Amino acid sequence: MDGAPPPTSPAGLSAYVAVSQLLGLTLLATTGAWLGRYQGGVAWHSPLQFNVHPLCMVLGMVFLQGDALLVYRVFRHEAKRSTKVLHALLHGLALVIALVGIVAVFESHRTKGTPNMYSLHSWCGMAAFVLYLLQWLLGCGFFLLPSASFSLRGRYKPQHVFFGITLFALSIATCLLGITEMLLFNIRDSYSHFVPEGILANTLGMLLLAFGLVVGYVLTRDDWKRPPLAEELALSMDFKTLTEGESPGGSSQ
Repeated sequence: MDGAPPPTSPAGLSAYVAVSQLLGLTLLATTGAWLGRYQGGVAWHSPLQFNVHPLCMVLGMVFLQGDALLVYRVFRHEAKRSTKVLHALLHGLALVIALVGIVAVFESHRTKGTPNMYSLHSWCGMAAFVLYLLQWLLGCGFFLLPSASFSLRGRYKPQHVFFGITLFALSIATCLLGITEMLLFNIRDSYSHFVPEGILANTLGMLLLAFGLVVGYVLTRDDWKRPPLAEELALSMDFKTLTEGESPGGSSQ
């Protein structure tokens, strides 16, 4: 209706999203400060290649993955198709950046003669990446391509939502394992004396937890879910009619 007020977000949602972004940018800055101040910086063709790994994993598997999960809460009144594409693109970008981080650590280990895939961190990290890739491929197949039927999408959606949040939590837990592993390798003897590097890395770990908790809270608030637009309801009924052979009234043809 002309003159109607623009749709607004639920009370509190914008504040929590803003806090999540502030935490996300702070944890990225803290990661850069840790690597720059205490690990010598980041470079590809050098002994510093390993440091590409933690930077890429925090950026891709935590920050960008978290933002991709928030897309449906932030863009509440935009076209569903555009929101889906943005959701998929952010997850895809996170996967590419994470892949760069994985290549960096394998290349660094190969150069230094360090064994691969022996620690709990590496097992959890590889599981998180492979499952995240599978989650992305299935999501694109079910929700972006027109091949999946309406009922099949409906049955898969709860699994997609559950594993999305679970993989986000697993990614954060894996980062925490990685931080601890790096500290034990680098400052094992002085870690217990509250040295500055240990305090900064522990702060990074707390920021990761805080970011995950805020994003998780936003995602699990039922009243903050994206409401379907009127035109989307009509399109979904048409799609169901085409894929299930049912009329909008529910009778079989």
